[in-house]
Amino acid sequence: MPAPVTFSTFVISLAHSALSQLGDDASGKADPELANHTLQLLDLLAEKTKGNLDTEEGHLLTTVRAEIRTKLV
Repeated sequence: MPAPVTFSTFVISLAHSALSQLGDDASGKADPELANHTLQLLDLLAEKTKGNLDTEEGHLLTTVRAEIRTKLV
């Protein structure tokens, strides 16, 4: 049975998708436009949850957004 969905697992799932879209998986196929869209989803999530996350959740969201943004450049 899969682990329950939490905010952190949801963010990690989106981050994994974005990194895969940047070619960081076995396929090596990159789609920067789709990765940028996923980053925009994470940015929207950060905006809409501002002030409602615990320290760990906020740090995770900030970290994955920065990592994806760096790889997009």
